[in-house]
Amino acid sequence: MLGRLARALEFKGQGIGELLMVDALKRAYENSSVIGSVAVVVDPKSEKAAKFYAMFGFQRLDGQKMFLPMKAVPDWLGLETNDDP
Repeated sequence: MLGRLARALEFKGQGIGELLMVDALKRAYENSSVIGSVAVVVDPKSEKAAKFYAMFGFQRLDGQKMFLPMKAVPDWLGLETNDDP
């Protein structure tokens, strides 16, 4: 479960939110083999936040929560996978 991402209003429109999201997804993916996670789950507090997460491939899980399968993270971020050959 990813906690709420936020940036100060003075930095609006500078891509800080996107950088935070990329960093969070990269860290989650890098640690997924150690902690055994299969998805990243978020709980957007508004439709605007849901649209932000959707830009990264998050899909509706239920009425509020959204998820991104861990196996989709490398594709979205252009990372090499943790898969063994």
